[in-house]
Amino acid sequence: MLDDNGQEKDRLLAELAAGVPVFWINHALAQSHNGDAYRQDIADARQRLRDARYHLQGSFPATHGLADVVESRLLAAEDLAKRWKIPRWLVKADHSLPIAGSIKARGGFNEVLAFAERVAASNGLARMSPERPNYTHPDARSVFSHYSVVVGSTGNLGLSVGMIASSLGFRTMVHMSRDAKTWKKNLLRANGVEVLEHTGDYSIAVQQGRQAAEADPKCHFVDDEQSMDLFAGYGAAAQELASQLEEQRIVVDNDHPLFVYVPCGVGGAPGGITYGLKSLFGKNVHCFWAEPSASPCMLLQLLIGVHRSVSVYDIGLDNVTEADGLAVGSASPFVAPLMADQVSGIYTANDGHMLDMMLSVRDAQGLQVEPSAAIALLGPLFLTASEEGRSYVQAHGLGRTLPDATHISWTTGGSLVPPAEWQLLYERAEAFRGKVSALADAWSNEA
Repeated sequence: MLDDNGQEKDRLLAELAAGVPVFWINHALAQSHNGDAYRQDIADARQRLRDARYHLQGSFPATHGLADVVESRLLAAEDLAKRWKIPRWLVKADHSLPIAGSIKARGGFNEVLAFAERVAASNGLARMSPERPNYTHPDARSVFSHYSVVVGSTGNLGLSVGMIASSLGFRTMVHMSRDAKTWKKNLLRANGVEVLEHTGDYSIAVQQGRQAAEADPKCHFVDDEQSMDLFAGYGAAAQELASQLEEQRIVVDNDHPLFVYVPCGVGGAPGGITYGLKSLFGKNVHCFWAEPSASPCMLLQLLIGVHRSVSVYDIGLDNVTEADGLAVGSASPFVAPLMADQVSGIYTANDGHMLDMMLSVRDAQGLQVEPSAAIALLGPLFLTASEEGRSYVQAHGLGRTLPDATHISWTTGGSLVPPAEWQLLYERAEAFRGKVSALADAWSNEA
């Protein structure tokens, strides 16, 4: 169990069960990070994603003319920064990634491409050239038609895996939970993916997908809870971000700390990103994860301890949220222990806060992000305005350097949402306009 005293743990558990916003600070945060264990896996994933350019540009018109098909922009959030008095606030815009349109793109693509490489090699297909992997061989699609790829998902990983696996010629099946949006199912079906719907939640979808794959020796199951290839794909984003910071002449060091806020579902994407960033920037990067108040599976797991599984249902939560990509009941048993002393903290927010921030980022920055992405934009406010955030800054001696810090909100999901869905989302969000300001005001009154 992490180093939280009994009273603090009981208070946090009670607040989680009540579904109120919580900001947990990790008192067991390590001051060092050994990134050697998965360094090569992440480097291989980064190269694999770059090598995929030929296939992706040939299969998806939206990627034509893009130099880096699986890299997102790093945008300045100047108007939001002015409103909330954040010196430098940036958005890592995974919500605008082509093809899959979310933070899940790199991990899902890396997993499927790695499988494709293995299948092609086992069937005697050689690399076409230094720029063209073996899965681009003229005979590859015929070979792949005898194999299948299966994944369980609430939506975004299903889109990532489904789109690329189908484009390669694999029979592709996505088991989707009750939380998955109808438009995501329709998009997959339109791209030749078999969508199997389940009345249960994410865990049921994963379980059903795993069982289906076990019955077929030529079927590859993408295990969102345990996969190293997914984790490495997510980790590849760290070097991508580091290069963008260098291009923008943004320094990260003892005098210029970096704060990164990442949405968290089962934990693979924020875990991989955090692992990669800690490997590059060490103690100068501070990674915070964001979860819906209805689905705080990772925070609950770290509070209870990583050696026994726990579900949000165990504390009376319903795991129902507008942030469908984060609607996960139990945390990854691979990521939780690995990152238990690397994540700086986790905050939770309810649907009203996410929907209000979704409106704010549209109005201020012209960005359309789903609720599961909007939650990452709450991070700088939690850190700079809440009592817990201020205590973290003080405990780590960051008060002097905070004016020179860089804050990055990592978004997921948005560019693929149909216009009619946006209209419905924004109409629902109007009922919650002002919720974030009210939360900030409450923090101010407590100060």
